[in-house]
Amino acid sequence: MAHEIIALLAEYGLVLVFFNVLVEQAGAPVPAVPTLVVAGALAANGQLPLVGVVGLALLACLLSDLAWYWAGRRYGSGVMRTLCRISLSPDSCVKQSELRFQRWRGQVLLVAKFIPGLSTVAPPLVGALGLRPGIFLLMDGLGSLLWLGLAVGLGYVLAPQIDQVLVALGNAGTIALEVVGSLLALYILMKWWQRHRLIATLRMARITVDELKRAIDEGLGPVLLDVRSPASRMVDTRVIPGALLADVAGIDRAVHDVPLDAELVIYCSCPNEASAAVAAKNLMQQGYRRVRPLLGGLDAWEAAGFAILRLPAEGADAEDAHLPTQHAA
Repeated sequence: MAHEIIALLAEYGLVLVFFNVLVEQAGAPVPAVPTLVVAGALAANGQLPLVGVVGLALLACLLSDLAWYWAGRRYGSGVMRTLCRISLSPDSCVKQSELRFQRWRGQVLLVAKFIPGLSTVAPPLVGALGLRPGIFLLMDGLGSLLWLGLAVGLGYVLAPQIDQVLVALGNAGTIALEVVGSLLALYILMKWWQRHRLIATLRMARITVDELKRAIDEGLGPVLLDVRSPASRMVDTRVIPGALLADVAGIDRAVHDVPLDAELVIYCSCPNEASAAVAAKNLMQQGYRRVRPLLGGLDAWEAAGFAILRLPAEGADAEDAHLPTQHAA
């Protein structure tokens, strides 16, 4: 049985490597590293061509990443919102604040595949930021080669040990396949539960765009906070007049001069106002009690026909800066 399974992997290994890497890079929760490690071990034993494994895996990375890159280049922030919406990690749009794309630009592609969640987000984001196709292909190709080379190389070096694991799996027969399938299902279920729990904990009182506009018109306008990441503001330069620019990680710096009894309204452009709700919870832990996310965020504000400003290119990553209100877009 063991020899039959190994022979099956050896015969269809290249196809499995290609499609596993392709769907993982497209965003599906199907890890490709185990497949690459096993493929490396089979290559060390002469059962798979090493050049073929690396070449097809690299092709799969480039095809998937190019599709996301062109989508980001054409549709911009809409693609980023879609990724946040369908991701098993809905706070991925929050984590973007930790990655200074405006400083790294194309170089972020060199490490993107080593950071969970970033592998799918990086190509459309750099595309939306206007990275040239040639630079993208170079950086993404090098980053992909580093990632898959490490996985395949690990399997190549540890081939004797991995071969023993394959023999054990073969002896276990269908039980091993059931265990692997169960572990994959458990992983997906765990990610779904994390998503559900995060959304549940973020439920809090929101303020509607009409309520906010009415308060501003009556001179009772609260302190507005735009908590999108600097990279998000580079892709989408819209901003509500009078807002303070911050991000989730630097929210304390943005409100250091704001009294604890002030009313704060926080907005972003993430599904379920994820970034805004996380920032609101952080502010409440610091002692602010009158904090509410804006229902529907920036999109709802613009859809209602209210004033929108456009950030200048050099100001899109400025934090803690107060925007002038006299130049409406």
